[in-house]
Amino acid sequence: MNKTLLALSTVMALGNTAFADDTSEIAELKQQMAELQENQQAMIDETSDSQVGFTTVDSSFSHNGMGAAASKVYMTKDPLSIGGYGEMYFAAPDNGDNYADLYRFVPYIGYKFSDNIILNTELEFEHGGANPEILGGEGYAVVEFMYLDFLINKAFNVQLGHFLVPMGLINLRHEPTLFNTVQRPLTEKYIIPSTWGTNGINAYGTIGDTGVSYNAGFIQALDLNNADNGTKGQVREGRPGSTGKPTFENAAFVGRLDYRGINGLLIGGSMYYGSATQGSVKDSNAFIYDLHGLYEVSGFKVKAVYSATSISNAENIARTSTPSATPNQSIKDSNGYFINFEYDLLASFASTQKLPLFAQYDYINPAATVVDALGTTTATNVSESATTTIGINYFPHEQVVLKMDYAMTDIAAAGAEDYNTFSVGLGFIF
Repeated sequence: MNKTLLALSTVMALGNTAFADDTSEIAELKQQMAELQENQQAMIDETSDSQVGFTTVDSSFSHNGMGAAASKVYMTKDPLSIGGYGEMYFAAPDNGDNYADLYRFVPYIGYKFSDNIILNTELEFEHGGANPEILGGEGYAVVEFMYLDFLINKAFNVQLGHFLVPMGLINLRHEPTLFNTVQRPLTEKYIIPSTWGTNGINAYGTIGDTGVSYNAGFIQALDLNNADNGTKGQVREGRPGSTGKPTFENAAFVGRLDYRGINGLLIGGSMYYGSATQGSVKDSNAFIYDLHGLYEVSGFKVKAVYSATSISNAENIARTSTPSATPNQSIKDSNGYFINFEYDLLASFASTQKLPLFAQYDYINPAATVVDALGTTTATNVSESATTTIGINYFPHEQVVLKMDYAMTDIAAAGAEDYNTFSVGLGFIF
């Protein structure tokens, strides 16, 4: 009997030990599975925002004043970054035919050689691309910028290559979600010739905790001698661009200062000073400057730019200019400004969507003074105009915008007819 009880006790003890071991092993396996699930979720969370070539756009992020999509490569964890923007519109002017334009499709391709050496590029296809059968060959494809950025520290970094000239509000931030009119302001088309890319070297950074940032560089100068002299497009057509082999005999200085020390506020100014020509024409310089500001609070936003250009010894350009529609003339002075007010009608609601209502006044005088080869003023206020635009945007997503506006343009020239244009458009960044 005692032996039987002893045997039963031994078997039970062994069984309890085995059960205890099994329970411990199961608990350990459950712990390991839980840790694996946590690690897997962490990897999913990490890669969802950082897939090769598909980094999510952070609409609030801007590197050195550029747009969110153009800044994408600076925030990705992977070497390759692919982004871009697009815009198209329909316009119905009352002085001509209605038309639709696949205006721009722009891929950004960036690559991080290291955390401190970054390649950033913008490729632009306008009006459907480079097809000579479309719009009389107006469409084209071009490298808008391509530069290497050497990130040294917060206070000092260097861009080298073909980059955006750091002037105005639109030239650096020309993505369609960043301006609410269907067309960009004319001040930043004809006075500051956006989009203006050039070759050179640019240093930039932020000065301590002052809220002040700067850009300073030497760039390939304009070439007004080969532009449509004496017209509103002279400065715009004088951009060196990135196609062909534009002459690089003369350089210019460009500088910019911005203050962002108050939440929602940006105020600043920029300037270009240097040669107005390339090649044989000497002793003619251009001074272009702008003052810009932006303030945003509680759904309300106001932004404004004033810019002016002065050409010294403009008669030298007129004397040797390439024959064009208006030969032997050159602009001497130009100026323009715009101011834009907007209010988001959904600002007081708990909504991720936006519905900004806006009004903009845009005045340009791109050929305020025109001189001939003797320096004599031959015309003033050529192509002077003022455009008042009212409209509304709808953002179903922070990266997508639908636009509608009505632009009323008053032409100052005697005998010229004023006109109005109704437009609708769409834009996106990715």
